[in-house]
Amino acid sequence: MPVAYRNQHYAELKKQHNKENLFEDPEFPATNSSLYYKKPPPGVVQWKRPGEICENPHLFVEGISSHDLNQGIVGNCWFVAACACLALKSNLWEKVIPDWKEQEWDSNYAGIFHFRFWIFGEWIDVVIDDRLPTINGQLIYCQSKQNNEFWSALLEKAYAKLFGCYESLAGGNTGDAVVDFSGAVVEAIDLQKEKYYADQNKQDKFFEDLLKAWNRGGIISSSIKPQGFRLESRTDNGLVRGHAYSVTDVKRVRLGHGLRAYFKNETIPLIRLRNPWGKTEWTGAWSDSSEEWSKIGETERGNLGITVADDGEFWMSFTDWCKNFSDADVCRLINTSLISIQKNWDEAVNFGKWTRNSDPLLNRCGGCVNHRQTFLQNPQYLFDVTKESDEVLISLQQKDRKIYRKEGQGDNLSMGFNILKVEVNRKYRLHDLVTQQLLHTSTYIDARTVFMRCELPKGRYVVIPTTFDAFIEGEFMLRLYTDVDSGCRELVKDKPQTKCWTPLFGYPQVVTHIYVDRAEIGQQGDQAEGINPYLIISCESQSVKSIAKKNSLTPEFQFSAIFFRKKVREPLTVQLWSDDLGSDKFLGQVTLSGRPDDVSHLQQLQLKNKGSKEADNMPGKIALRILTSDELTAL
Repeated sequence: MPVAYRNQHYAELKKQHNKENLFEDPEFPATNSSLYYKKPPPGVVQWKRPGEICENPHLFVEGISSHDLNQGIVGNCWFVAACACLALKSNLWEKVIPDWKEQEWDSNYAGIFHFRFWIFGEWIDVVIDDRLPTINGQLIYCQSKQNNEFWSALLEKAYAKLFGCYESLAGGNTGDAVVDFSGAVVEAIDLQKEKYYADQNKQDKFFEDLLKAWNRGGIISSSIKPQGFRLESRTDNGLVRGHAYSVTDVKRVRLGHGLRAYFKNETIPLIRLRNPWGKTEWTGAWSDSSEEWSKIGETERGNLGITVADDGEFWMSFTDWCKNFSDADVCRLINTSLISIQKNWDEAVNFGKWTRNSDPLLNRCGGCVNHRQTFLQNPQYLFDVTKESDEVLISLQQKDRKIYRKEGQGDNLSMGFNILKVEVNRKYRLHDLVTQQLLHTSTYIDARTVFMRCELPKGRYVVIPTTFDAFIEGEFMLRLYTDVDSGCRELVKDKPQTKCWTPLFGYPQVVTHIYVDRAEIGQQGDQAEGINPYLIISCESQSVKSIAKKNSLTPEFQFSAIFFRKKVREPLTVQLWSDDLGSDKFLGQVTLSGRPDDVSHLQQLQLKNKGSKEADNMPGKIALRILTSDELTAL
């Protein structure tokens, strides 16, 4: 159920108003405070209702289209581009513009409308009146090509209300607006850094990924960094720098004419874009009237809907797109439905805060890994990869700060996250980096969302979202997607409870971390076939087991476990076994005292027998490290 913004309930308010008593929104009044906080519009502004601007106003004229919108005088091409993307997806815009048939102008018109946005994990219902800012009788912000169509202008007003005023929408990110329209997961891609244009294999893989995202309902936009040029200056081929374009189609187009084209099956990847200005197009290859279109049959051209008009929409080759644009936002609608023919994901959502505290165990804003003394004081989230290997998607989103632009504090925090491989039985917060394996570090950037996809082997992991600098406070939402349930949860406790001591069971006195790096297995013939070694690490009544390494006499495990020990004098054992078709074979073990003063560096130990023959050597060695501390929050 959507949350009513500022407790304004559309249905209740509409009942209280009619044509003779039109709604006037006290929460977003028709005053300068709703327009700007610093830079006023260039002229005398009058607030007018659609019926005062034109005759026969409508929410939609002949349906909704990406061609409906044009940018106004405020620098919000990013928002207009997002609206153009939205217009292509009926399943999305019908959520954003609810009850759209009922909201059309009719006998129930009362000057009140409502729109919905997905803000920080929940749908927010925003009520507005339809008084719109004009200069000389013309809309000054987002507007439709048809002068009696108002869905885009009203949608923009609701969005401006969310962030305080229209000027707060000057400058933004198309991907962020798309997320607010859909709840999608946005991935920002640096096209120049990745150099897709220079590597054909890499480019082909990228195109297939974008095509898959597009066909599954994804939304794509792109832009060009000014890089020393004036903002909104034009390139030699008609593109505009510092300007957001919406992608309106992604296709592999068949070359050739007639039946020969079908048998030859030669294709070219093309991408279609739209300039929010509604004019000014790409003039290079595959532009509206370029000679390249002669390579395409009439039927194929008809299917693509080629029009030779300066309407702001144009095709270009995928290679040229990769070469000429610098940035792209790919918004994926992640399918979490269990009933679907498409790939579905398991979703885990966690909300958290970076908060400051003088107590290191309570501080939760430790900064990035550069701040080694405080890094592990950040929030920590544990998850498991239970398959042999799994693709993991992680999205870290901070609360949008455009609402603070009026106060001069609207900049995003610079943030990112790290993924650490941890002990297979880890249950409590990490306190020492020495014992952990840092696998991946995301980009750190002052963007609203930071995204990463990575392939992880079976094991237990901790993701740590952080601000770049230490002691910076803020709120975030962490979304994690895996193929199967990851059990993602925040690590809250620092150590086991020590209040429930009994003479029988005692309480933890030391903590021990064991890391097994590798092993060497000696046997006659040195044949690895059929030797599938795995580890069992045991401590008191607990034991953990590693995955088996197939056909190896020199397995690399990089396997670790952690134990909070009550019986300090009781040793730990690390056993090596081979999984041999259900008939497991013992290959040797080492016994460790695990005292705080033991050697803590990586050491290679001789495998021994067990039971009554414990002193006998077994053919093989194992390399491991063991750390023990009587401070339970040391590891």
